Amino acid sequence: MIQDEQTKKVYYKMLIEKNSHYEGIFYVGVKTTGVFCRPTCPARKPKEENCEFFDTAQEATLASYRPCKRCQPLNTPSGLSPEVKELVASIEANPEKKWTDRDFDELTISPNTARRQFKKQFGMTFIEYARARRLGLAFHSIRKGTRLIDAQLDSSFESSNGFRDAFTRTMGIVPQKNKDIRLLSACWIETKLGPMLAIANDEALYLLEFVDRRGLEKEIEKLRKRQTVAIVPGTNLLLERLEQELNQYFNGELSAFETPIATEIGTPFERTVWALLRTIPSGTTTSYKALAQQLGNDKAARAVARANGANQISLLIPCHRVIQSNGEMGGYGGGVERKKWLLRNEENTRKA
Repeated sequence: MIQDEQTKKVYYKMLIEKNSHYEGIFYVGVKTTGVFCRPTCPARKPKEENCEFFDTAQEATLASYRPCKRCQPLNTPSGLSPEVKELVASIEANPEKKWTDRDFDELTISPNTARRQFKKQFGMTFIEYARARRLGLAFHSIRKGTRLIDAQLDSSFESSNGFRDAFTRTMGIVPQKNKDIRLLSACWIETKLGPMLAIANDEALYLLEFVDRRGLEKEIEKLRKRQTVAIVPGTNLLLERLEQELNQYFNGELSAFETPIATEIGTPFERTVWALLRTIPSGTTTSYKALAQQLGNDKAARAVARANGANQISLLIPCHRVIQSNGEMGGYGGGVERKKWLLRNEENTRKA
């Protein structure tokens, strides 16, 4: 149980704010109900004097608290509501399907609910998500040599104009040749510290970030434009492999990732810094100044810090292992408390 009074005050403030950066960092036991929750629980918040804070769900359980039925603290935290999860599963079960309001009735989900919640989670409506998923299938087919008209029909686009319009909105242009198509798949991966967004093709990972990172939408748009790619919902063998590695990493069973990362992202200097970051052993830290010295330029610490901040492949390019020269944590796009947790987890894995 957390005893430090200042830490408890910070945690209570984060509980009131439902701050997702603290997912997996602490759990709160409510004395008046005997229930323990995660920081983002939607239930009415208790008074501060009725709260006890714990580092793990196991500690809260051993203190005789029972898990909240609303936020389910014993499960991996998810940014997706049950309705959105059900709809995503329905799309994956039949990705070629063209959805109508009648389909929502069968699932007892309101079309307005689907539209609103999908917009909140994915930045697009459910219909746009389903259309993007169908486009992803079409992209794969055309890439393998399927004629445009056949890909259009196979992905349930009845109108060639509608297909080309949808294609253009996603890609920018309708390609003249199969080799012109570049497709990246985007999927959510649930972790102990909250959901992450991964974007990759069959060969390499292009982006991995916590979904609540500020400016994530701009990162995705920049990636799409700079690489001239379509980014659509879906998965592939590489993303499935990454999900397995992330599960092992967060469970303290993995210290080095083998998932390949894209080599063409970033500037030449940024790629040099990122390559250096990947040499920092798991369970250890270094400073911006030390990295600059390794590059042969003591005055490059600020440039190194900017390159560190531009990294969009979290964990695999371990920018969280860089701290300030005075030992303070410094910043982290996923939140400083996550950074502290990651470093503790890696140190414990190294010692195990």
